[in-house]
Amino acid sequence: MFFTFLLQVIWILAAFGDEHWTYEGELNPRPTTYTDFSSHTGTSSPGRKIYVPHGYDQPGTEPLELHNNGHTVQLSLPPTLYLEGLPRKYVAVQLHLHWGERGSKMGSEHQINSKASAAELHIVHYDSDSYNSVSEAMKSPQGLAVLGILIEVGETENPAYEHILSRLHEIRYKGQKTSVPPFSVRELLPPELAQFFRYNGSLTTPPCYQSVVWTVFSQKVQISAGQLEKLQETLLSREREPAQVLEQTYRVPQPLNQRKVLASFNQDESPYTTGEMLSIGVGILVGSLCLVVVVYFIAKKIQKKKLEDEKSVGFTSAQATE
Repeated sequence: MFFTFLLQVIWILAAFGDEHWTYEGELNPRPTTYTDFSSHTGTSSPGRKIYVPHGYDQPGTEPLELHNNGHTVQLSLPPTLYLEGLPRKYVAVQLHLHWGERGSKMGSEHQINSKASAAELHIVHYDSDSYNSVSEAMKSPQGLAVLGILIEVGETENPAYEHILSRLHEIRYKGQKTSVPPFSVRELLPPELAQFFRYNGSLTTPPCYQSVVWTVFSQKVQISAGQLEKLQETLLSREREPAQVLEQTYRVPQPLNQRKVLASFNQDESPYTTGEMLSIGVGILVGSLCLVVVVYFIAKKIQKKKLEDEKSVGFTSAQATE
């Protein structure tokens, strides 16, 4: 018990004193939060309220600060971005990314059916109705609300994520900062926000307070293989040489510890969104119509040939009679 208490004290001192901590070894943060969603653990609750991102689609006028803090890349967010949909208002503070080692497509902090994604984006908000700052809110239950967006590798470059990834070379070393022109943060989120998992958990970095209402979207976003490579290989965890690449910036899944994970949708439903289902339906309809047209013309051609054959037989018979 004393050793556990000592570790917790070290984590807190490390977090507030900006000392180095790692995702491995004795200074590895071990938050008691659940991170692997499946049909066996997610209790369906289709009526669960969704957070409504307000101001996310409005780029704003002031540049945003991009920071290499030695553990991740972090982008500051203005208070004009906030979440509605719950009794209290949650104001945005920052967003940051988690990713794996170089060449790996496993770097997310949450998993679905034990399957990790290549990376994960977290957008952090605090309860501004009850607290004056994020540092105050983070110590209280449900003081923070974090959106989790799972990221996978696709075939094309994601323009929204390029706002961040294209500037990583400017903050290569720990402690460096740069400015990012304002852009629509909404484009970093998946198109479909109605399907998500929600649970009460903790911060995933020291001091690991049990203060987070987590919302992790079921639908993933995609970035290109080249963009993932930038994320995995550009940043360093040191202020100067010798270089040490900042990689594997995620913690492994933790036990459920009797927490209830709620899902906003029935998990035996189709994995496709409404828009995707509509597109599939339209595709099937168009394909069916094309098939009908093809069959119609084939039937017409067969009928025409049959009539021509009948006329030919009649003409021959007439000649034979004469």
